[in-house]
Amino acid sequence: MEVKIGVQNAPREITVETGETAEEVERLVSEAVKAEGGVLTLSDNKGRRVIVPADRISYVEIGGGVQGAVGFRH
Repeated sequence: MEVKIGVQNAPREITVETGETAEEVERLVSEAVKAEGGVLTLSDNKGRRVIVPADRISYVEIGGGVQGAVGFRH
């Protein structure tokens, strides 16, 4: 599952490939945003962790991308 996180005052979004389901990612984001001083923590498919302060998240895009797609679309 591809997750893109927009972070305030950062020039690029963070992209994470995770084994979590869309529902689990949504739950983690919701919990992080609700908690005072919360952080969103996701682990990618290689075991690395991405930690983002919840108050800096501008958006989270869950899913997207097509596995195995190569080339250009017309």
